Amino acid sequence: MGTKGRKANHTPAACVLLSPGALLFAASIVQPVCAQRGNFQSDTSQAVVSSITPVQSGMPGEKETAKNEIKVAPGTILPVRLNSSLSSSKSKANQVISARIMQDVPLPGGAKIPEDSQVLGTIVQVAAARSGSPAEISLRFDKLRTAHQSFPITTSLRAVAGFMEILHAQTPTIGPGESDVYRWLTTVQVGGDVVYGDGGIVTKGDDSSHVVGKSVGGGVLGQISAKEGTKCRGPLFGNDSPQALWVFSSDACGTYGLAHLEISHAGRSDPVGLIVFRSDAKDLRLPGGTGMLLRVGDLSK
Repeated sequence: MGTKGRKANHTPAACVLLSPGALLFAASIVQPVCAQRGNFQSDTSQAVVSSITPVQSGMPGEKETAKNEIKVAPGTILPVRLNSSLSSSKSKANQVISARIMQDVPLPGGAKIPEDSQVLGTIVQVAAARSGSPAEISLRFDKLRTAHQSFPITTSLRAVAGFMEILHAQTPTIGPGESDVYRWLTTVQVGGDVVYGDGGIVTKGDDSSHVVGKSVGGGVLGQISAKEGTKCRGPLFGNDSPQALWVFSSDACGTYGLAHLEISHAGRSDPVGLIVFRSDAKDLRLPGGTGMLLRVGDLSK
């Protein structure tokens, strides 16, 4: 199975008084490790990776406040996985739908939307396939629910991928291993970006000089970019912060591994927030486990 879903083990920090000798010993251990990591990247790579490293708040009180006061900036990417299947032959209008946040989503001020939070919505309309007309499902994801709060959002769809595409993105390109070495192997994101192991850099395709992100617990953080020849754009609303992309590439756009499925309306333009899927197959199906990249819009407009 994949490695991006692994979570690092964090040991709570303790208040310990260290002697000067102990401090020197600790420094002698840390410096070689940092130096070895630094040799892996060019100066340009270091600058990009440094810019996407989360900054931790220094005071416990600040962390707790940030955790309980989530404010999602417009332009934020939400990597989600459908909790249940949708079908043009079985789903109904007004049916409640949900999707799980698959990676911690960083927010301004050090806050985050925790992994396992839920994005909720409803099916707006379902149309079965008929002679001369395709099957359609239109829906909205318009609520974000965390352990501490629930609030309205508006979203558009950037990319959608089937389960097998997600599985391939989580499987090292040279095959499975039987030891801890497995987590350091290279993987390829949905859309083509290359991830150089757990904690490694993420590059545009196999061009190791074009760094677009960094592997973190649960996925990757990357600078979102436009996709040439498509309507998928780069940063919006001035939000050029690194985004949580899970198994997707920085320019992932459209459908991946879902035969006959088309995004006929992504919700970027009027009607804003309405996502419409279309299929020339008899039954339009979005299986449970389907992955999506949603983008939060500006509710004030």
